[in-house]
Amino acid sequence: MARKHIVLPAVPIHGIADRGKGVGRTAEGMTVFVEGAVPGDVVDVFVQKKKSGFAEGVVENLITPSPDRVEAFCKHFDICGGCKWQNLRYEAQLRHKQQVVEDALIRIGKIDVGEMQPILGGEETTFYRNKLEFGCSNKRWLTPAELGAPPENAHFAIGFHRAGYFDKIIDIEKCWLQAEPSNAVRNAVREIAVEQALEFYDLRTHKGFLRNLLVRLTTTGELMLVVSVAQNNPEKIKRFLDAILERFPEEITTLVYNVNTKLNDALFDLDMITYYGKGYVEEKLGDLRFKIGPKSFFQTNSRQGKRLYDVTAEFAGLTGRENVYDLYTGTGTIALYLAKHCKQVVGIEEIPEAVADAEENKVLNGIENAVFYAGDVKNVLSPEFATRHGKPDVVITDPPRAGMHEKAVRFLLDLAAPRIVYVSCNPATQARDLQWLSEKYRVLKSKAVDMFPHTHHIENVVLLELK
Repeated sequence: MARKHIVLPAVPIHGIADRGKGVGRTAEGMTVFVEGAVPGDVVDVFVQKKKSGFAEGVVENLITPSPDRVEAFCKHFDICGGCKWQNLRYEAQLRHKQQVVEDALIRIGKIDVGEMQPILGGEETTFYRNKLEFGCSNKRWLTPAELGAPPENAHFAIGFHRAGYFDKIIDIEKCWLQAEPSNAVRNAVREIAVEQALEFYDLRTHKGFLRNLLVRLTTTGELMLVVSVAQNNPEKIKRFLDAILERFPEEITTLVYNVNTKLNDALFDLDMITYYGKGYVEEKLGDLRFKIGPKSFFQTNSRQGKRLYDVTAEFAGLTGRENVYDLYTGTGTIALYLAKHCKQVVGIEEIPEAVADAEENKVLNGIENAVFYAGDVKNVLSPEFATRHGKPDVVITDPPRAGMHEKAVRFLLDLAAPRIVYVSCNPATQARDLQWLSEKYRVLKSKAVDMFPHTHHIENVVLLELK
C-alpha cells in the first residue's frame, strides 16, 4: 500500500535544528524539521514522518528563497549530504551556530554566562581537512536518470556512502574538503583499479579486492595514502601499489596498505604495512611537530585546530607555575601545546593507542613536563591520583559528544580546582555538565570555534571559575 503523500504548505523556516535540518512552524503551530531548507526560506514540505507535535520532511517546493541562500559549489551537494550548509551563506552559518550555542547554554541550560564571545569563524572554508576516508564499492549510487540504463562505470565507485544505503557509494569526482592532490590521487586509484580489472568491494557479499582509501594531507605538504584491500594477494597488491606510486612519485610521501577480510571497516585491529616511505606524516601546530600514523587520532582541521588551542590557552591563563590536568587528552595535542606554559601537565585518555601517540610526540618535541595515563577518566581520577600528581590549578576537559560521566563531574567538584576550561563538540551535553558544575563554579566566558564550515558541527570553549 502506497504511503499517503502529505504536504505542509508554505512553512517559514526560522532556524536550524539537530544535524543541520531547517526548523519551521506551520500556521497551526506544529514544529517541522526540514531537510534541505535554510533559515529564511518559505517551503512546501513533503512529510516523511509525523508525530504528536512535530513532523519531519524534505523540501517539496521552494516558494520564497532565504536572502542567505546561495548556490552550492559542489556538484555532489544534492546527493552527498556531507556539507549540508553549502547552500547557506557562510556569515549566516556562523550566526546560526552562535545561536545554537547560546540556546544550549543560556535559553535551555539556564547557565549564567558572564561573557558570550563571538564565534571564531574559519579562515579557510574549503579544503580544510587533513584527513578523508573513502569507501570503494561495486554499486555506485545511480541518479534517477541512470536507473533505466546503468552506465558502464556503475560498478566502480570511490567516495562516500549515500545516507541510508550501507552498500551504495556516491562516486566523488571532486571533494572540496581536502586540497589537491587528494582528488587527483583518488581518481587515479579508481582508474588504475579499472585498468587492472580489480574488483571493487561488494558490501553485501563481502567479496572483491579494493575496499577503502584513507588520505592524510598535512600543512607541511606530506601525503599519506592508506589502501585497504580484502584479498591477501601479494602479486595483485604489488602491481596495484606500484602503479599508484608511478603516477605520483613526488606527491605521495608514504604509502601504507592493510588486508581487511573482516565484516567491518575498523582499522585499529589491522596490521598496517608500510609499502613506501616512512609510514607516517608530520604535522605542525605552532612550533610543535606531531607524527601521524595510519591509526593516529588527530584534529582533522589543522589550522583551525591551532586557533581552538589558542582560545583554550587564553582561557587557561597560564603563567608557567600551574599544575594542569588534561582530561580526555586524546593524542595529547592540547596537553603538549600547553606544556611550555605550565609547570606540569597530566593527561588522561581511555584509548591506549592515542596515549602511545601522545608519548611519541612528547619525545619528538623534547617535552619533559607532561605525563600521560591510559584509562577511563571516571576511573583514573581518584584521591590517590590527586595526591600523587598534586592538586591541579587548571583542569582542561575535552570529552566526546556524550559529555563527561557524572562520576567524573562529581570528582571535579570535590577536587575544586580554581579554573576549568571545558572544550566541547556538543553544546547540549556541555550545558548539562555546566549545570552539574554550577554547584561550585561560575561560567566566566564562552567562545565557539567553527572547525567544520558548511556542517552543523560546533566546538565551544567555556571558562569556569571556582566560586
